[in-house]
Amino acid sequence: MAVHARTADRVSPTRPAGEGKGAWLATLEQGAHLLQDTSPAQGFDVYVVGCHCAKGEPGFQMEAHHYCRVVNDDLLQCVLFDGNTRQANLIGVEYIVSGRLFDGLPEHEKGYWHPHNFELLSGQLVAPGLPEAAEREFLSHLVNSYGKTWHTWHTNPATGTRRWAWTPRAGARSGRASSRSPGPSTASTRCGTTSPARRRSPVWSTSAPADAPRATLGT
Repeated sequence: MAVHARTADRVSPTRPAGEGKGAWLATLEQGAHLLQDTSPAQGFDVYVVGCHCAKGEPGFQMEAHHYCRVVNDDLLQCVLFDGNTRQANLIGVEYIVSGRLFDGLPEHEKGYWHPHNFELLSGQLVAPGLPEAAEREFLSHLVNSYGKTWHTWHTNPATGTRRWAWTPRAGARSGRASSRSPGPSTASTRCGTTSPARRRSPVWSTSAPADAPRATLGT
């Protein structure tokens, strides 16, 4: 059974400022773990990795590790981290909706969303560790989907100025845009998330170009 290679540990490039965790807070944390209900935080088990760039600023990029909860066939809610280890920093959120739900949004709202097809059809979005058949099935579910993403912390100074709040520039309609160019300077190449094998042999066939917002999949 073919399995998509597990992503190696990606350590956060930034250690948060502040003093170490004191004994009192560590004790409180353990007590909370034992006594408090964390139900809303459960279920963010679907893991995909991609690369995000700011809308209008293709050079301002960050690797995004998505941990998503499947709400239903048309909606995923994802929390974004800058790595996949226990020390990873929370850097944002993304809502993913099907094309059907996107079509029902008010026109003024659609400007805040970006299509996912280029990331999917070019192999830039991967689901590490899943059997190939399961990865194909899950990612095919995301074809023609749209995402609304807001980053609250850009932690990698190597790909842009470090800053706490990343908000859209004046007049911008979205906190991020999907990468669309398959050239060597793409976000996926810089972030190391592209699957070379998939770029040579896509897991789907489609007559639509990779940057088309809608596509029909073949076998």
